[in-house]
Amino acid sequence: MPFEKFRNESWLSQLEEHLNREKYSPEAIQQSRMVCREFLSYLSKRQIAVEGVKSTDIERYLQYALQRYRGRHHCDPKSLDAPKSFQWWKYSHTTSIHGLLRLVHGHWPPPPPPRTPAEIFQREVREQYERWMADVRGWSLETQADRAAEARRFLNWLGEHGSRQGLLSVTPPVIDAYMMQRAKSLRRTTLKTRAVELRSFLRYLHATRRLLLEPSTAIIIPRLYTFESIPSTLRAEDIKALLEATRKDRSPKGLRDFAILTLLADYGLRAGEITALRLEDVGWRSETVRIRHSKTGGYSELPLLPRVGNAILTYLRKGRPRTSAREVFVRTCAPYRVLRTLHRLISLRFKAAAIEPPGRRGPHAFRHARAVSMLRAAVSIKEIGDFLGHRSARSASAYLKLATEDLRAVALEIPAEVIA
Repeated sequence: MPFEKFRNESWLSQLEEHLNREKYSPEAIQQSRMVCREFLSYLSKRQIAVEGVKSTDIERYLQYALQRYRGRHHCDPKSLDAPKSFQWWKYSHTTSIHGLLRLVHGHWPPPPPPRTPAEIFQREVREQYERWMADVRGWSLETQADRAAEARRFLNWLGEHGSRQGLLSVTPPVIDAYMMQRAKSLRRTTLKTRAVELRSFLRYLHATRRLLLEPSTAIIIPRLYTFESIPSTLRAEDIKALLEATRKDRSPKGLRDFAILTLLADYGLRAGEITALRLEDVGWRSETVRIRHSKTGGYSELPLLPRVGNAILTYLRKGRPRTSAREVFVRTCAPYRVLRTLHRLISLRFKAAAIEPPGRRGPHAFRHARAVSMLRAAVSIKEIGDFLGHRSARSASAYLKLATEDLRAVALEIPAEVIA
């Protein structure tokens, strides 16, 4: 067997082992192996090593594979009965090839190599900034990722002006122009967070003598006043209708989503607290559930409500795929990885139930709705804060703004002469 063919078979075997570990179905593994075998054969005929594949090589292969398809079937995939068959054909090919290339390269697509002296300098600065955040500051991985992303956006925005000499000449109007551009697509709370992240990066540049500008005076942080806005919440009738509609879906995804929605509705948990919930956190004998508070880093032990417990148990028995992950909620299709976000899941459930709630509909809206229901049940702010995992009663005081009907009931009448 020629060396090239032997090496290709080795990559295909590794791909098959990887897909088996990720619990892909036999049909999906066979399809992926067939696509990758044809792709490797295409590369061999053109004397292209798989280690040196570029994105353009994949595009050329897709054109080649499409021509072969036309020759075999005398039509395009998009002319079949399925309306999106061509898109699915392309998706199945690219995902299989990208999976193979991630095994070969470690990640795919690879970041484009720096081409100019400014890009080389910016990559060097970003790498050193990331090491400084990890080794010197010891920030969490999430904080490092957020601040590194803002640093990358700022340097990309500077372009060729982000060179070694260009940074030395950065002035406050340049920073203002960048922040104004960012403000077009961000809320004020998010803009404040991004301003803090940028100031951290500028302070690093100033400390390493890459920036002459004093960061503390260069960035104007948006001022946010305590309780200046009213949080979005959901109506009790919308939550009830959503749960009833989701309960009727007995598919694995439906069972999973119903369990998640009951956790949101009954406990008002944060999204990160639900995605971090592990199998050992559910105490079936003690009828408790342990919550890891993603914001404070603490723990709470709550009683396992019957509806929540039954929903989780049904999902574990009939909906959760077999996986080594210890987190309760995972994807319903391979690879069976942990859920990272709940926004899309919730949005799709609202759409399927034909419910259009006013305002936002994310996980935090359920949290606010739970706080309102507790306020109307005469639960104290301190108890609400403890239940929702707040560090202080002050944090929970924001929920007072949500009980607008209750506030109207105690409003003082204004004398007529004052109005006149």
